[in-house]
Amino acid sequence: MRSRWEGRVNDTAAIRVLLADDEHLIRGALAALLALEDDLLVVAEAASGPEALAMARAHRPDVAVLDLQMPEADGVSVAAALRSELPGCRTMIVTSHGRPGHLKRALEAGVRAFVPKTTSAQRLAEIIRTVHGGSRYVDPGLAADAISAGDSPLTAREAELLELAADGASIAEIAQRAALSQGTVRNYLSAAAAKLGAENRHAAARIAQEHGWL
Repeated sequence: MRSRWEGRVNDTAAIRVLLADDEHLIRGALAALLALEDDLLVVAEAASGPEALAMARAHRPDVAVLDLQMPEADGVSVAAALRSELPGCRTMIVTSHGRPGHLKRALEAGVRAFVPKTTSAQRLAEIIRTVHGGSRYVDPGLAADAISAGDSPLTAREAELLELAADGASIAEIAQRAALSQGTVRNYLSAAAAKLGAENRHAAARIAQEHGWL
């Protein structure tokens, strides 16, 4: 998508911002509100993970404001890619699904701020400036939830197989996709369910998703 603020692209004093959100109305409203800030310049918008990466490569923003849940690649995946490809671009996550595991993944991916979508545009503008200045910001409520929830008890393999189970795949399908025997898959999923106190793999996957561990 082309920037709607092309007339200000040459304003080198402004903080260049990329907005990525698959909800057009929310993204458009936020872009319009941020445009009222003299020191912020929305240089590009995107509606999916791949589009966010493409726009970042093309426009090289100072700060990328990324929705957590986007089609094809989520905000954390985009942030991780930008950290590698465009280290000068600082990333932020905005979300309406701020679960503890999501925050940990985001921080591991180099995300500099993690905020709920209930944040006002004025406050978001302040956080963009904070991130651009080299500091971090995590919403206090999300941080408290993450601390109280603790780390995921699942191993990487257990989480991988539970994620496949969450899609409704059968044991045979999971085994084929993971290149494991069906018996091994059952053992991993049984161990994961036991750790989460779930009665079956489907309930375990739901619990893990609710905590942001998948």
